[in-house]
Amino acid sequence: MRQIDFNCDLGESFGHYRMGNDAEVLPLISSANIACGFHAGDSSEMRRTVARAAANGVAIGVHPGLADLEGFGRREMALTPQEAYDCVVYQIGALKGVAASQNVSVHHVKPHGALYHMASDHEDYARAVAKAIADVDDHLLLFAMGGTHLASAGERVGLHVIHEVFADRTYQPDGSLTPRAEGNALITDPEVALQQVLRMINEGSVQAVDGSTLPIQAETVCIHGDGQRALEFARIIRERLQQTGITIQAW
Repeated sequence: MRQIDFNCDLGESFGHYRMGNDAEVLPLISSANIACGFHAGDSSEMRRTVARAAANGVAIGVHPGLADLEGFGRREMALTPQEAYDCVVYQIGALKGVAASQNVSVHHVKPHGALYHMASDHEDYARAVAKAIADVDDHLLLFAMGGTHLASAGERVGLHVIHEVFADRTYQPDGSLTPRAEGNALITDPEVALQQVLRMINEGSVQAVDGSTLPIQAETVCIHGDGQRALEFARIIRERLQQTGITIQAW
């Protein structure tokens, strides 16, 4: 059986501010990365999203980000590794508490935005994030891009690392994601996204923006819940994967 996990960043509304199509996306995915109030979300939205995910049989994950609501956690901040550790511990604890109140468990951790990239690119942040997860609960899975410091640090502390790829982002020749500030960073055509996903799963490779071919390990595919066409992407990708005999299931 060929298996792939399909994850999406959710629970990003807070107060009167609404973002995403969580209720519509949840039946289409297998893992939800739930914002914990730092870059998005709030305590009530966390509760609602955990309940919706559980009702749909979707694995619940912590989506810790930097404390930057205005920048949606996508701007790097001059944190020390200790501060990065502390903010991850805090957010894991928050979601584990919400989940426990509804008699469900937390399945994984996937850092958000700038924190994800800081930990992917820098060994000291990677160690801090991985240690934070392991110190709270070493049974939690870690979603990380293969070949990054974050993936390596997770493996060193004994976490089960799930290698993540992206349906709606382009790749640089070094295997990193194209920075969002660049015009070609996002894939907005669902057919292009679908073909990229199929190639990553079936061939273990992805085409970088310069045309070169990169090896890649795909165990979980991410779409961004704040994307303008996230719901359309989720529907099309899920339908085509199932048509090709690929089972969509959390690890």
